[in-house]
Amino acid sequence: MTKDTTAKAPQTVKIIPLGGLHEIGKNTCIFEYDDEIILLDAGLAFPTDGMHGVNIVLPDTTYLKENRHKIKGMIVTHGHEDHIGGIPYHLKQFDIPVIYGPRLAMALLQGKLEEAGVSKQTELRTVLPRDIVRIGTHFFAEFIRNTHSIADSFTVAIHTPVGVIIHTGDFKIDHTPVDGEKFDFQRLAEHGEKGVLCLVSDSTNSEVAGQTPSEMSVYPNLDRIFGQAPGRIMLTTFASSVHRINIVLELAKKHNRIVSVLGKSMLNVIAHARNLGYIKCEDNLLQPWHVARNLPDDQVLILTTGSQGEPLAAMTRIANQEHPHIKIRKGDTVIFSANPIPGNTIAVVNTIDKLMIQGANVVYGREKGIHVSGHACQEDQKLMLALTRPKFFLPVHGEHRMLVKHSQTAQSMGIPAENMVIIDNGDVVELSEDSIAIAGKVPSGLQLVDSAGVVHDNVLKERQQLAEDGVVTVAAAVDWDGKLVARPEVHLRGVVTAVEQSLLQKLVQQTIENLLSDRWREFARNFDTEEVEVDWTGLQAQIEQAIARLLRRELQSRPLLVFLLQAPDTPPAKATGRRRRVTARVAS
Repeated sequence: MTKDTTAKAPQTVKIIPLGGLHEIGKNTCIFEYDDEIILLDAGLAFPTDGMHGVNIVLPDTTYLKENRHKIKGMIVTHGHEDHIGGIPYHLKQFDIPVIYGPRLAMALLQGKLEEAGVSKQTELRTVLPRDIVRIGTHFFAEFIRNTHSIADSFTVAIHTPVGVIIHTGDFKIDHTPVDGEKFDFQRLAEHGEKGVLCLVSDSTNSEVAGQTPSEMSVYPNLDRIFGQAPGRIMLTTFASSVHRINIVLELAKKHNRIVSVLGKSMLNVIAHARNLGYIKCEDNLLQPWHVARNLPDDQVLILTTGSQGEPLAAMTRIANQEHPHIKIRKGDTVIFSANPIPGNTIAVVNTIDKLMIQGANVVYGREKGIHVSGHACQEDQKLMLALTRPKFFLPVHGEHRMLVKHSQTAQSMGIPAENMVIIDNGDVVELSEDSIAIAGKVPSGLQLVDSAGVVHDNVLKERQQLAEDGVVTVAAAVDWDGKLVARPEVHLRGVVTAVEQSLLQKLVQQTIENLLSDRWREFARNFDTEEVEVDWTGLQAQIEQAIARLLRRELQSRPLLVFLLQAPDTPPAKATGRRRRVTARVAS
């Protein structure tokens, strides 16, 4: 019998991040083996200054839509928006049979799905620490308790035919967690002892030396500020910072202050966290504003959204003097118990300035010790590497320099440089028992969403053009003989120019008349025959191009041009009985 010497290709698992690389936010990762795909998280990001009118930013999901038949389920690590915020939008484009995640994240997600009308597109299943679930044929996911800035957060060990891949999710090492739920170091060490093929790890704080302080480290600093505040206290933090909210409520009780909560997202998180036992307080500690406003100032604490200067958040509206019920007055202490996310700094400092101008004592800044990060610094990252002892390493969740620094930390822990890769969104990482490599790329751009739906690239470019150079509208009416019926109307909005509008109107009129005079017969074909065909659409395009050239030359800018061409509906009656018809009509 002849022996088959054909070499078989090694089994590989593909790891494909669609978001979270070279950026902060929209964390979304694909794990693929054979004909099965599982997803780990599906987050959103917030728009940059140039994304006019955009509400949220999602990753390009073309690859998932094209391979929807392979999707077997999803793993959710925790309930932050940059990890679950994109799920309702994705479910409108493809089904996810089942989603596994912690109780708090699933409670928050359930509300999002119901609000978006897609709750029937998937099944939500809650998991507890050390639970193992099977997803598809090839994947088993084991949930390992970690510590983060939100309660009920997990690291995940994904068992594949190739080996165990540990994805840390977002994490920090907190030895004194507010809720008493400690990091499960033992289980990580057990995996490290048995053998971890690859560690996929959070890189957000990889540039910061030392250890991330415990959440409890903010307690004495907030305690001191509360004790010194003479009047009302207004505190803003991330709505999802359940541990921080717990501390605030405990201190409010200690200092004999009732708490009034402002902001839909804050109210929503507190309601779910209380229901699940992650926030513990007496019912009478929380009071609506119509009750709180009748109490003495030194008995009131207002807990609110707006720590990032979001335009519609309660704290921002208070700063802008737009809130219907609350105005700043002297004696108020406003506490920003959060650091600005990159890109939000200007909005935050503008809010702080406005509050100060109105007489508030604003407490903010890293040196005040009223905020700690939820992400691991270098020594915490080293501990994760030491416990898991991975063969291969893949840094994720961070900008490029953060990924590079994290890889250097991993090398200092003994992982060879050839056993790790620095990747970008859309890169296909192929992982086998003996190798890790970038083996291709899938679509990985942005999907921008506003209140009406997806914002396409051409619409965004038009909005950017409007913001930068304004808009010029021109309306003109042309008759059957290729003549202007009246002087064109020209209007400028947001355009900075030294050219008088009357002159610009005259130049526009001349431009249209010259084009009609020189080229009318190109568009009014068979003019002397029984039928006349006028290509109004083609004429409109040519006039628009001519006006655009005129504007660039005269204004030295590129405003958005909106050109309206009014064409006659029917030709005039003629004695000859000739009929004229329109091949394409442009209505005003």
